[in-house]
Parts: sequence; structure tokens; C-alpha cells
Amino acid sequence: MTTASHNHRLIDGHKVAIKIINECKQYTNEQNTLGRLVSICIGDVPETKLYIRNQARGAKSAGLPFEQIKWNANIKQNEAKRIIQTMNDDASILGIIIQRPAPQHINIRSLQSAVHPLKDVEGMNPASIGNIVYSDVALAPCTAAATIQLIKETGLKLEGLEVVMIGHSEIVGKPTAVMLMAEGATVTVCHHLTRSVAMHSRRADVIVVAVGIAGFLNSDMVKPGAVVIDVGINQITGEDGSYEIVGDVQTEAVTEVAGWVTPVPGGVGPVTVAILIRNAITAHKRQLAAGWIN
Repeated sequence: MTTASHNHRLIDGHKVAIKIINECKQYTNEQNTLGRLVSICIGDVPETKLYIRNQARGAKSAGLPFEQIKWNANIKQNEAKRIIQTMNDDASILGIIIQRPAPQHINIRSLQSAVHPLKDVEGMNPASIGNIVYSDVALAPCTAAATIQLIKETGLKLEGLEVVMIGHSEIVGKPTAVMLMAEGATVTVCHHLTRSVAMHSRRADVIVVAVGIAGFLNSDMVKPGAVVIDVGINQITGEDGSYEIVGDVQTEAVTEVAGWVTPVPGGVGPVTVAILIRNAITAHKRQLAAGWIN
């Protein structure tokens, strides 16, 4: 655990999430009716249960109806896409969430492409991801948007900041890098082929880590006073069979050097859920403007 004297350096994701959810609640209070968020889980996937529970709780707090749907693990790709297309045409459905992971025979990218961009509250349709290149980030990927939000919580202006993004996944690394550039930051993206990650990270004002390796970032890789955003979620099992969730950052050591650090859990995770809810509000506004709903 990080010592109490340095707790002020930890960014409380729960507080940030509550602020976003409350803003969404103000909007929903002004609406007569709101469509529901539909969460689709394909097969029995224990890893998704926590995510679904948190999403349902966030939706309830914001005043949004939430429905969980479980499809058989053997569902055919074409059948899954057909159902999603039916949901696209259903005015009572505000947004569609496709839980990951999915069975091996399911092409998750194809399913995400089937979700209409105006119902893509996860920001994972290729059109939604493409929009961020043109600085249209209203329905951006949730984790990437959560990362930007947490950096802004420090009070630092992103314009001109040196940011190192460690990890270049389609879900987090790449969209986060593009969104940071849209905010005026100078971004370096490191990945498994980067020769010396530490050489880059030591000069960064902000480091975002999303590599899925427990404790990857240590204090020697961080410039004093830097912002460190830990996107990693790793399960560590002890000899006695117990387990704990840790990030990609050696939090205790890095907190001695960095100016701000997001803890795991309690950092990026809660804000990602809140961004999902905020995306749902944006989707409602855009569906109204498009004449989809009254």
C-alpha cells in the first residue's frame, strides 16, 4: 500500500466518476422517456460479470434503463449480426454494449461494425474510432476518453505536454494517442518493438501504461512530478490461492516519484464506466437530432 503521506498523489477515479454520473443524471431528469442500454454477453464469461455489474450500477445512478442479455455461446456470427441490426431499428434501445471476450468463432470487430454509430455507446464501431482522427470525440472509446479525463483532473493543460503512451492496442493505445494529439499534446507511442521504453518514458510529462504486464512501469522509468495513468488490470494469484488485482505500474514505488498516479483498482476503471454513461447521453442527443426518437 502507498504510504498515507503520499495519498494526495493518487487520483481518485471514483470521485471523478461520480461527478460525470451526476452530470448525466441532470440530463436524464429533464427527459420524459429514455431508451435502455442493452448489454450483450455471448456465452458464460465470468470475466465480464464485474464489468456488467458496474455498468448496470452506473446506468441506474444516472437514471438510464439497463438490460442484460445473454446469448448462447454457439450462436452463429450471421445470427448475432442480424439481432444487432434489429436492435439498431428498435427506438426503445438507446445503446448497445458487446461484452468481451467472446467465443473464438465470433468476430467481435464485425459485431462492433454492425452496431449503428448512433447507438455505439462503447465507441468501438470503426466509424466512431475514425471520427476521433477528425477530433470528433463525443462517442470515443470509453477507456481512451477516461484516460484523457483523468489527465485533465490534475489541472495540467494538455497543450504542449510530452506524453508517452506505452501500448498500442486498438481499444486503448491507438485511440488514446490520437485523442491526446487532438488535445495538442506531443505523443510518443511505445510498444513491444520499442528498443528502450525507459529512454522515452523518463522525459515524459505524462505516461499512460496499457500493456497488461503487472508492475511493468517502475520508479526508474518516471520523471519526477510526472502524471502516470495506469490502464492495466492484472490478476495476481498468491500461493494460498487468494488473488489481487494490480495494474501495470508499481504504484507504491512510482508514487514516491510521480506527481499524480491512478491506482488500480479505483482509477481508470470507474471513470471508464462513467464515460460509457456519458456516451449514452450523447447518443440520445444525436438520435434526437437525427429524428430517430421524439
